[in-house]
Amino acid sequence: MSPSSQMDQSHLIPGHVGIVMDGNGRWAKARGKGRLEGHKQGAQVARNVVEWAKDLGIRQISLYAFSTENWERPKLEVRGLMSLLSILLPKTLPEMMENGVRFRVLGDIAPLPGSARRAVEKAVSATAANKDIDLILCLNYGGQQEILVAVRKALVWANEQENGETALNTLTPEIFRSLMWRRDMAPLDLLIRTGGEQRISNFHLWDAAYAELYFTDVYWPDFSKKDLQEALSDYASRERRYGQTSEQVG
Repeated sequence: MSPSSQMDQSHLIPGHVGIVMDGNGRWAKARGKGRLEGHKQGAQVARNVVEWAKDLGIRQISLYAFSTENWERPKLEVRGLMSLLSILLPKTLPEMMENGVRFRVLGDIAPLPGSARRAVEKAVSATAANKDIDLILCLNYGGQQEILVAVRKALVWANEQENGETALNTLTPEIFRSLMWRRDMAPLDLLIRTGGEQRISNFHLWDAAYAELYFTDVYWPDFSKKDLQEALSDYASRERRYGQTSEQVG
């Protein structure tokens, strides 16, 4: 394939893919295992999916690991998830370094237990110079919460202008996004949810406005490279019009 043909095909590969990794608990229950066993298997799939994404040409992949609402889950499960985070991140750090993975976080990690927070901060710092693919772990993250934080920043921004009320009237989606946690991340192109549910559950609300949505019945611990490829094939078949007509984007 010529360079020009490759350039023409580049829009068929999403630059940023977000995944709601759903189905760990149901996968474990179907096998007579505890929920934490499902999360452990899901963590291994998360490691695999970053490698697959890199091989397929994806530049950023964001994984919904722990939502702001997940604190309401049974305390034993929450403690187990935090323990997994503090144990597995240091173990996967050499792998991330070898594969050029830049580890990033979307969300407020301040409330995390100390060991988990330190593991996250160390991974972010150690991989900061890597350039092959971004792994964005969404921790204590919620789309509504992210927007609220940006609204508060927008009010501060307006008050700092010469005429605050007029400044708010000039607030654009671009300026507002620059105040969000995602300000230096690529816009979301494709949102995948595993596990059979068909909702986005407070994930990437701002960028979901024009992202393509893909739902699969496959539980996350069973998610394979073939499943990811099928999602990308479906994405490539879509026409992204952003409010325009087919003729305009064609």
